[in-house]
Amino acid sequence: MSVVEKQAMGSVSKSVIGKAGVIVIDNPPENALASDVSALLLEALKEFDQDGSVVAIIITGVSGRFLTNPPAVEGDWDDISSSLFAVIETINKPVIAAITGPALDIGLELSLACDLRIATSSATAGLPGLMLGQTPSAGATQRLPRLIGIANAIDLVASRPLTAREATETGLFDRVECDVIEAALGFSESGGKSRLSQRAVVSGNADAEKRSLDSAVKRAKGVTAATQTATLIAAAASSSFDEGLLQEHEIHQRLRHSEEAKALQYLKRAEAWAETVPDLEGVEPKTVDLAAVVGAGTMGSGIAVSLATAGLPVIVLEQTTETAKAGRERIAGILQSQQKSGRISETKSAEILSRLQVTENWGVVKDADLVIEAAFEDLAVKSSIFQKLNLLAKPDAVLATNTSYLDVNLIAEQAGRAADVVGLHFFSPAHVMRLLEVVQADKTAPAVLATALSLARRIGKLPIVARVCDGFIGNRIFAIYRRHAEYLVEDGASPQEIDEALQAFGFAMGPFAVSDMSGLDIAWAMRKRRAATRDPGERYVSLPDLLCEADRLGRKTGGGWYDYVDGKRLPSPAVADIIEAERKRREVRKRSFTPQDIQKRILAVMANEGAKVLEERISARASDIDLVFVNGYGFPQLRGGPMFATDQFGLSAILAEVEEATRIGGTGSEPSALLVRLANEGRTFAEWQRETHHNT
Repeated sequence: MSVVEKQAMGSVSKSVIGKAGVIVIDNPPENALASDVSALLLEALKEFDQDGSVVAIIITGVSGRFLTNPPAVEGDWDDISSSLFAVIETINKPVIAAITGPALDIGLELSLACDLRIATSSATAGLPGLMLGQTPSAGATQRLPRLIGIANAIDLVASRPLTAREATETGLFDRVECDVIEAALGFSESGGKSRLSQRAVVSGNADAEKRSLDSAVKRAKGVTAATQTATLIAAAASSSFDEGLLQEHEIHQRLRHSEEAKALQYLKRAEAWAETVPDLEGVEPKTVDLAAVVGAGTMGSGIAVSLATAGLPVIVLEQTTETAKAGRERIAGILQSQQKSGRISETKSAEILSRLQVTENWGVVKDADLVIEAAFEDLAVKSSIFQKLNLLAKPDAVLATNTSYLDVNLIAEQAGRAADVVGLHFFSPAHVMRLLEVVQADKTAPAVLATALSLARRIGKLPIVARVCDGFIGNRIFAIYRRHAEYLVEDGASPQEIDEALQAFGFAMGPFAVSDMSGLDIAWAMRKRRAATRDPGERYVSLPDLLCEADRLGRKTGGGWYDYVDGKRLPSPAVADIIEAERKRREVRKRSFTPQDIQKRILAVMANEGAKVLEERISARASDIDLVFVNGYGFPQLRGGPMFATDQFGLSAILAEVEEATRIGGTGSEPSALLVRLANEGRTFAEWQRETHHNT
């Protein structure tokens, strides 16, 4: 087959092989279809359309890449891409997409504009950009239901990308071949045009389509781009292709620069920034071939399952034969639950279980490369375990403590080898929650920190580095959030009003519903331990103590801040009486709060404490704080996290609210010096971060 000399035009090259014009896109690192690439691709298409020796056109990418969205949508990108996709459909020569990697978002849209889609077995197809607020802009909502049907098209919304096999089964890909160019060349000599815009919508069972739509809306978790895209696909049969395309364009234009899209895309970038940890450049992590977990309670079992699911052999250490047996049953229960929910197969469950050994024989810990202590939150208990590990663990083993509040420096001292100790604050349930605070103690060796981060990513976690303080990043800020929520109750709001206001803001749950779920006795025990060291200048609310004394410990006792009847959460008249009596005793003048008052107060105190966390270098970045709260504490992702939301709200207004909160809360609620400085200078946390970390 003759090959005409290849012509390169920047990131797009073209050649003629036989009777086919082949266009190769090479725009590293991600092969993004930026505006300049679109313009060059459009030019190449028009040239091949005019070339009488070319009977078909093949579009492909290089090195296992097809096409991705540009990192940021440029001003003229929509106009250029619209022209590009119109040309692909209107030229009379068949255009074949030779898909050599992910066909996602704009890559999928381009393939849909083509007449045939031939893919390698490693190719994927989907619309992940929807969950970043990026709606289709080139006809996916109209071409997909015409190609694979309404229900299948909706199923792509807010879902993982399809594999090549799955895409072929649904009809999204026409063929899967080892050599897509060779296969495309074969088709180019016999195939013709197949414009999806001219096909009728494939409409099936109305009930199935309704179920698909309901499921997609649920998966979307409130992301407008995803819900509106699913709705538009569902309605494809009720309008013409051009009418649907116009609606798609209107939605895209309305949402592309929305606050929601900015927040979602910011969080995506924040995860990339979090991968860069100061002072770890060039530091290699240690090899971890065998892990051990001390404790097979709720946290330990979840941690062990996470490790084993990632392929690691795991030893789980318990104190007695009885507790080891209970641990095995707990681990088996987790796997059975995952199997029942469809997350894993029976075969996968057995495979994971085969990697887990639960034993009371601590001698086997000598072979572990990493040991994670997961005993309950008591410094004396954890210290005694680390003293034991110092004697039993091999000299170069990484020793980690799973703690949510305790001083990792004190625990490290007990280990006798402080450089080997790191904190790993898993969130419950540990086998489900993605967030992992990696706590760098004062003497943690760089290689140990690097190992902890490497392990976290290996087991599918989002690791955020924190330094040592009471509660690290998340629980420290959450404590001030909860404290001010209690001030609001004592000053006149009801627990229900606060929870409802914060849920309206976008929180998954309000603080009082969360307390009831986790149990009020946990925080009560902590308050009693700290009573002797509490600053007398800090306002103290006794309401949660009074509830605990009345045996209202939350859901597990049938009542906490709320009553629980047949599993339903209801406002409690008894709690209302306790609150009112305490207000009278404290001579508190009751006032009313609007939902906006509550939202502003909580955001302000969270941002203020976050600024203190930055000042003290507990967290390296404001964006790390946002990742912690979105992924671990139910802060609405659509608002980007407390620091991002504060930037949008305006630091001057937030500072004024913090000053009011200081008057109410006393010691511990004072404005952060960083917040004051940035507000006075008219700057944002994002600007501060860009100056502090040049790569962000």
